[in-house]
Amino acid sequence: MNTRITRRPSGEFAIEVRGLTKAYGRMRALRGIDLQVRRGEIFGFLGPNGAGKTTTIRCLLDVIRPDGGKSFVLGVDPQADPVAVQASTGYLPGEMQFYENWTAARQLRFLNDLRGGRAEWGYVLQLADRLALDLHQAIKNLSKGNKQKVGVIQALMHRPELLILDEPTSGLDPLIQQEVHGLLRDANAAGATIFFSSHVMSEVEQVAGRVAIIRAGEIAEVADTSALTRRSLNRLTVCFKQPADLSELAREPGVEIISQKDYTVLLRVTGDMEAVVRALGRLPVLRLESQRPSLEEVFLTYYKK
Repeated sequence: MNTRITRRPSGEFAIEVRGLTKAYGRMRALRGIDLQVRRGEIFGFLGPNGAGKTTTIRCLLDVIRPDGGKSFVLGVDPQADPVAVQASTGYLPGEMQFYENWTAARQLRFLNDLRGGRAEWGYVLQLADRLALDLHQAIKNLSKGNKQKVGVIQALMHRPELLILDEPTSGLDPLIQQEVHGLLRDANAAGATIFFSSHVMSEVEQVAGRVAIIRAGEIAEVADTSALTRRSLNRLTVCFKQPADLSELAREPGVEIISQKDYTVLLRVTGDMEAVVRALGRLPVLRLESQRPSLEEVFLTYYKK
């Protein structure tokens, strides 16, 4: 008797991953990752190139097959019913292929036909207007950034229940990046779940409510974006009244001296601040400023570990 589970009841999670593994020869791209993305949230998948972001996405859409583990997308096993998963998903791959001699409009109409004509052409025109894309240009004449705009539009145009985007703002100028962020927020406000990978920390910090950090094929952390930046990581600027011996301070666990110029020192402190404050109390401190860490600093701290 076949007992394989191919579908779960519609519930809390748009994406569920348990123990997913994938190897390319001797290289282990995924080492048993676990991940849960709640319905209706914007979820950032953060890591440098080669960490396993794209491999995870391709497994979720059955573009490649994992070696082990289980995943459900909108309650469906993508290996058992990839058509159902892809029909409900707007997917932007990291490298999108086009018919180069076609115009952007013809390319988008073709993709819409493949989806059964679900997209309203008026909405496609709205998206193109917001992204400042000329749909009458041949794909071969478009810059990398404009080709990326075509990819973003094709992912959004049928108003999917789930958006899975691999580096969505790659190649875009800062103003258009902000416009894409706005489109993602609009789609989310309309009920879509958004799962996007990025190695741009500021992007994830601006858009995502939660984030997973993937490191060498393993999930290092999953947390609210705001909670990550409130972790026990602090950046301190210390101004001294006169030259000071910082050797004792530098020996404190978790203290890193980032820069030192004249009487001003920039410190990064990981962990308990109490010992650092005591050490500073024995020095001629004139002024002390503490700054909230960026997501990039938190991310780099994980990778140093």
